[in-house]
Amino acid sequence: MKQSLQLKLGQQLTMTPQLQQAIRLLQLSTLDLKQEIHEFLESNPLLELDDDEATSADTTSIEAKTDRETNKDSTTNDHESGEEARLESEWTESIPEELSIDSNWDDTYQSSAAVSDSNSFDNDMDFESRNAPAESIQDHLIWQLNLTHMSDRDLEIAYAIVDCVQPDGYLSTTLEDILESLSVDLEELELDEIHAVQHRLQRFDPIGVCSTDLRDCLLVQLEAFQDHPLYKSTQNLISHYLPLLGSRDFVQLSRKTKLKDEALKEVIHLIQQLNPRPGSVIDEDDTDYVIPDVSVKKRNGTWQVELNNDALPPIKINETYSAMASTASTAEDVTYIKNSLQEAKWFMKSLQSRNETLLKVASCIVSRQIDFFELGEEAMKPMVLHDVAEEVGMHESTISRVTTQKYMHTPKGIFELKFFFSSHVNTASGGECSSTAIRAMIKKLVADEPAKKPLSDNKLATILADQGIQVARRTVAKYREAMNIPPSNERKRLI
Repeated sequence: MKQSLQLKLGQQLTMTPQLQQAIRLLQLSTLDLKQEIHEFLESNPLLELDDDEATSADTTSIEAKTDRETNKDSTTNDHESGEEARLESEWTESIPEELSIDSNWDDTYQSSAAVSDSNSFDNDMDFESRNAPAESIQDHLIWQLNLTHMSDRDLEIAYAIVDCVQPDGYLSTTLEDILESLSVDLEELELDEIHAVQHRLQRFDPIGVCSTDLRDCLLVQLEAFQDHPLYKSTQNLISHYLPLLGSRDFVQLSRKTKLKDEALKEVIHLIQQLNPRPGSVIDEDDTDYVIPDVSVKKRNGTWQVELNNDALPPIKINETYSAMASTASTAEDVTYIKNSLQEAKWFMKSLQSRNETLLKVASCIVSRQIDFFELGEEAMKPMVLHDVAEEVGMHESTISRVTTQKYMHTPKGIFELKFFFSSHVNTASGGECSSTAIRAMIKKLVADEPAKKPLSDNKLATILADQGIQVARRTVAKYREAMNIPPSNERKRLI
């Protein structure tokens, strides 16, 4: 092939850095955006926090006092002024005219700074306690183990058992495997010794931890109810008929345990007070906080959408630094200040564009789902990204970015904007019904179903069909599982 040079003209779209920044900020959640703003404040000296805007609300509330409050404050101020004068007089009299050369000021008078330092220390301690890493189940057990008197041999066995504890509180291996692993270091070790140490660990907090199976865990916790009149019956049921209880075969349970319905119901109620996953009490997961981006309130019969301005720190251009662009001594300083000023302006413009887009999309969602705010989930209308994109004049990808990890505070709770989008199911009358509304109907039907004869998925589909909603049984099962509702055989309960 012969190599040659050719000129070709064409047009293509390229994303500028400013547009890339605007798109990136648009898809960030409130917590991530707050972190992004703080990082930008640290890197760009032309941008600073707007303290005046942060305190404007307090100033407004102070100016809005009534005459009665003003008079009351005047009286209080006069009283406080007299009190301060009296304290100042006492403080002045308590200080000697001359202090010895080797004396310290704090020896004579304890300043408010010391009190402030003490409060600061308490605040630091509180900060450390609130931001300390979460405690694992092993840490919790080892802390109790260090407070328990044991021989060195038993301690080594206990540490080996604790190392095998899973987050749910159960052992991840058998006691025989633990015996095999410890036989190398401990001479003449027997399985009974491991059982004895396990027996002590199972009484640690939370009770039932270090158990090998569910039956063993429940029996250990049941020991706290030895004074219960049905303790023996409950112990017998857990020891021999736990699978029947899991399958909710109450007829067989009543026949084998020789308990009548009322007694069996009380036994089951006692078992339900036990924790099948004792390790869940020690939660290792960090709490995820949700900050709503917009709020919806009804004022004068109209639903209004507002941005949550308190979620993000207010920022502004530093006028002192921006004025240096004309007074800088070197060309490098002028270039740096101008570039930083341009970046700060683009950043603020991107934030403003994000807020405007978010408010526009949220207002569109509220206007289309007005029945949800008035009547509840059963009145939810089907809506997809294309519907909102067409109404606000944006691309579907933009709507997807806006509604991801963005939350709306409503009188019915806090919902992600994605919650209001759902597919549709055709009705018998030729209309459409939202899948969210169908889930709400299924949840309501399950809540009102007979206790001894729960509704099956096929029966739920039939009831929905009678209401004009054509939905298959497998679709009902999918919606039911999405709401963590167990199947009908597991929902059976005694009256």
